[in-house]
Amino acid sequence: MPPFSTRFQSKSHFGRSCLLALLSSALLLSASPGVIALPQLAWLALVPLFWSLRNHPPRRAALLGLICGLAYYLPLLYWIVIVLATYGQVPLPIAILALFFLALYMSCYLATFAFLCAKTEPRFSLLLFAPACWVALDLIRGVLFTGFPWLDLAYTQYNLPQLIQVADLAGHHGLTFLMVLTNGLIFTLAAWLVRRQTANIPAIFSAMALLLLASGYSFWRMHTVPAALAQAEHMEVAAVQGNIPQDQKWQPAFQRETIDTYLRLSNEIFTAEQPQLIVWPETALPFYPYEHPLFLRLHGELTRPRQTFLLTGAPHREKTSPSGPLTYANSAFLLAPDGRTTGRYDKQHLVPFGEYIPFRSILGFASPLVETLGDFSPGQTDTPLSCQNSRIGVLICFESIFPEISRRQAKAGANLLVTLTNDAWFGRSSAPRQHLAMGVFRAVETRKTLVRAANTGISAFIDPMGRIQGASPLFVEYARCQPVALLDGLTCYVRWGYLFPWFCLLLTLAGAGVSRRKAQG
Repeated sequence: MPPFSTRFQSKSHFGRSCLLALLSSALLLSASPGVIALPQLAWLALVPLFWSLRNHPPRRAALLGLICGLAYYLPLLYWIVIVLATYGQVPLPIAILALFFLALYMSCYLATFAFLCAKTEPRFSLLLFAPACWVALDLIRGVLFTGFPWLDLAYTQYNLPQLIQVADLAGHHGLTFLMVLTNGLIFTLAAWLVRRQTANIPAIFSAMALLLLASGYSFWRMHTVPAALAQAEHMEVAAVQGNIPQDQKWQPAFQRETIDTYLRLSNEIFTAEQPQLIVWPETALPFYPYEHPLFLRLHGELTRPRQTFLLTGAPHREKTSPSGPLTYANSAFLLAPDGRTTGRYDKQHLVPFGEYIPFRSILGFASPLVETLGDFSPGQTDTPLSCQNSRIGVLICFESIFPEISRRQAKAGANLLVTLTNDAWFGRSSAPRQHLAMGVFRAVETRKTLVRAANTGISAFIDPMGRIQGASPLFVEYARCQPVALLDGLTCYVRWGYLFPWFCLLLTLAGAGVSRRKAQG
């Protein structure tokens, strides 16, 4: 057993490391959309964590990463309690437990990151391996167990258009790579100056050169994209926010009042504007359209007299065969001025425990969490909906956090993205702002305008540069119309850049393999 003084020094050293890890948590939280929201802090938030990992073996580094992750994700995802306890009618202790386990799961990725950084060749871990490892783990988190890529590091920069233009090259993962690289560079230079540690000068200059190139590209795109927007076709689009209380939304007694609200807000737009397309939120129609007489009012009181198209969310059910069971979908319907329903999009990426129960044979006890409308089935098509000179790629709620869906829609020919969502579940938390932040990157990655209609907010128009226009307050009625650019063509991200995180995964596996062989040798 080591002497007491040695054990005391070891505990003291680990205690200081914990404080540094918690400092990283505080900086990451302060950079995220919420109360403080200082996105610039994210470019140095990981430096204390890197400093805390010095001279610790991999397992202890993993513990530091876990501590950092828990201190970050517990306050970041606190809105889970609101969703479950307030609207899901789950007992409060169980909702808090669910928050803890979700934060613990998310923190495991930070623990893995710290473990791998501590285990990898020190000279290369921060300037080459760490950025690739972080992106690779983000990729895994986005696909494992159906995926939950909520608020990846790059999303903290959503309201800084001058910094996010590189997303059309390698998506938001590309910006995350640059941010982790910057953190590693700052730490490396600080360790070099303070501790006089040896530094890999070629790697430092290579990192600086990459960051300068990325900055130059963003600066260039900030000047070239506006010219493309000025020459593009435009379409007058309106977004309507009905502000329907969640506890009334599905009650039959309030169905007529809900439709009255949306029709009133939509018709008021025509006193000053002439929208060619009106967008209502997710499940704005609280009934099955083809089975309810209120559906006829949309044509009789809006689309035909105003000669406009309407895109609205609604549940849908049908039989796939005469003798088969009913299948349910969370859908978007496109209504034309002539009374026809010219297109329907069914949500592809469903919310676990909100719209379906994964692993039902094991987790069937959670069925009460799924809305009584039905256990939804996922849609199967990325085909855009045609509306005059636009081809609309629809993202319903949760889908806007998955870049692959909007990428496939852009590749299929979409020149306009529309997000229909109902964020009333989040209450007055920071989650609606976090949800909006992720949608900003879908616009930049594909260089398409994104129109966002939310039941209780935040509704907004996001141009192909990621600039947010006309964002609504939460829990108010809102209706806004403006011309939106319809940009054609495919970005580098849509063509090939989406493969970047997979390249990072290969690089991470290769780096871990090399370190393992050296340790064994």
